[in-house]
Amino acid sequence: MIAPVALTSGDPAGVGPEIAVKARALLGAELPFFWIGDPRHLPQGTAFCLISDPGEALTADPALLPVLAQPFAAPATPGQPDLRNAAGVIAAIERAVALAQSGAASAICTAPISKIVLKEGAGFAFPGHTEFLAHLGGVGRVVMMLACPELRVVPVTIHIALADVPAALTPGLLEETIRITAAGLARDFGLKAPRIAVAGLNPHAGEGGAMGHEEDAMMRPLLARLAAEGFDLRGPMSADTMFHARARAGYDVAICAYHDQALIPIKTIDFAGGVNVTLGLPFVRTSPDHGTAFDIAGKDVADPASLVAALRMARDMALARAA
Repeated sequence: MIAPVALTSGDPAGVGPEIAVKARALLGAELPFFWIGDPRHLPQGTAFCLISDPGEALTADPALLPVLAQPFAAPATPGQPDLRNAAGVIAAIERAVALAQSGAASAICTAPISKIVLKEGAGFAFPGHTEFLAHLGGVGRVVMMLACPELRVVPVTIHIALADVPAALTPGLLEETIRITAAGLARDFGLKAPRIAVAGLNPHAGEGGAMGHEEDAMMRPLLARLAAEGFDLRGPMSADTMFHARARAGYDVAICAYHDQALIPIKTIDFAGGVNVTLGLPFVRTSPDHGTAFDIAGKDVADPASLVAALRMARDMALARAA
């Protein structure tokens, strides 16, 4: 049996604590995990047990949420983020990474954070979770992949304006994304020769230059060179015809030029169950594909489906990496 999965608290004023409790109730003994956070932030009436070592989560009562206590500066009120708790959120992430690096945790799953709260409350200097985890893992570049049973997508450019995408989509960035994605699928998903589809930037993948030149000038030569190395590549493909069921059967992952090109199809196919995966880290990391949802926090209406899927994927990735 592998070590349990570490689940960070995320922002305690968001839905993280309540979906952690719901996930434990749904998963029970199927998937041992423990929650890193302040017990005061759990919903009132939560049945939990304090643990001092992650290994205790393997034998904990399935009806109880194993909690590795991480003290925060202040109580939490659902829907009302508190800057005083920013340092605690960061400390929980750092602790989870340290446990994963030591082998005490097989993987980490991170609940949603508020980047504004962390920046204003603790001087957080990173754009988000992913960049902070890359820093903690000592790697310079990682790849964000969104995954559900029917589709995996990787955006090459992420949170930038659409007008800035053509300049940001360089041959070097695209090549690095393809290499990290292929290595991650081989190591963490058991796909030794993953089939990679690459979406064009322009409508109809440029249509021979009639609708743009990036595909012919940059993408096709790069893909041909990588294919000659042994990568199983197809594209650049027209993005409007590559996400229906029959097309998806022809590849294991779709690498997309920009954020919405990747996220619209996966959120349409499986809005509740999508998982955010970071490829290229020295440890396994997943996250539910949603935010803190301050507007519904504490109302007991938050859907734990994405967190459950993220915990299961973390476990499966850890098993694949161990094998």
